[in-house]
Parts: sequence; C-alpha cells; structure tokens
Amino acid sequence: MSTQRVIVVMGVAGTGKTTVGRLLAERLGLPYAEGDAFHPAANVAKMAAGHPLDDADRWPWLDAVGEWIRNRAGMCGGVIAASSLKRVYRDRLRTAAPGAVFVHLTGERALIEERMAARRGHFMPTTLLESQFATLEPLQDDELGVAVDVAGSPEEVTGRALAALGRLGISEN
Repeated sequence: MSTQRVIVVMGVAGTGKTTVGRLLAERLGLPYAEGDAFHPAANVAKMAAGHPLDDADRWPWLDAVGEWIRNRAGMCGGVIAASSLKRVYRDRLRTAAPGAVFVHLTGERALIEERMAARRGHFMPTTLLESQFATLEPLQDDELGVAVDVAGSPEEVTGRALAALGRLGISEN
C-alpha cells in the first residue's frame, strides 16, 4: 500500500464489517482490529438487552477506536471494523487520523436482516437493526471513502471494495 492509511469498514449491523474487514486486511497486508472489542462491557450488555446505544455511550468507544486508528496511522496502517454510523462519529475518528478512509458497506435491508438473523454468538439482536438504519448517515461527497454493496459472497464484496479503494490510490501490495 502506498500510504499508511487506516481503513474503517463501516455500516449497520449485519453488513459483514468483520468478515470483509478481515479479508481486506489480509489482501492489503495490514493488521486488523474488531471495533466491537473496544466497547465497554456496559455497552455490550445494553445492546445485548435490546437497547440501542446513545451518543453518550458511543463517545468512549469512538475514542478507543480513534486511539487504535491514530497508533496504526503512525505505523503501517490498518483495517478496523467500526459502525461509524453518523458523520459526527466519522469526524471524531478523522480527528484521530485525518487520512482515515471509510468503506461503507451498504445493502438491502431484507438481505442484511436475513444475514443478521443467521449469525450465532453475536451480542447484537436483529431488533436493533431499525435503530441502526435510523441513525445511519451515509458518507458525504466530501468524506474520503467508498460505498460498496454487500450483495454476493464476502470475496465478491471484498473484490468490489478493493476496486473502489484502488480508484482512491489504495491497492494491494
């Protein structure tokens, strides 16, 4: 990769942020981090109980994700999966690393809900998908990033993401 970019794989729950993030990191030869691992236990418990997070819940999480991004941007770059649903959240992460690039995984609600219902062992219930879509603010034209449809296999989605990132000058080694 020509720069020490950090790529944030964003989107609502169930879009495949973890799967695509790991595949992107592997293809780009970068370290990967799972954004959910940065949530305080209280956030995980709240979501597992079916309650959406509010901004006050998200700030400490975003700051922890931002710290990882800042550290990686100063080293070799990296890929992290983090929902980053609102512009203000992405702005906070860009404060940590101004060159962060966002890959917004998008898709039809029915497909995302189906995938979410099929996954096992995740704390986020499908009942919170509505709040995720209500919170979502898609990338704006002035934000460095790409939108990628999640229809198809994880490898197909990753391929589309790599092609879109390539148009930004970010490519495989």
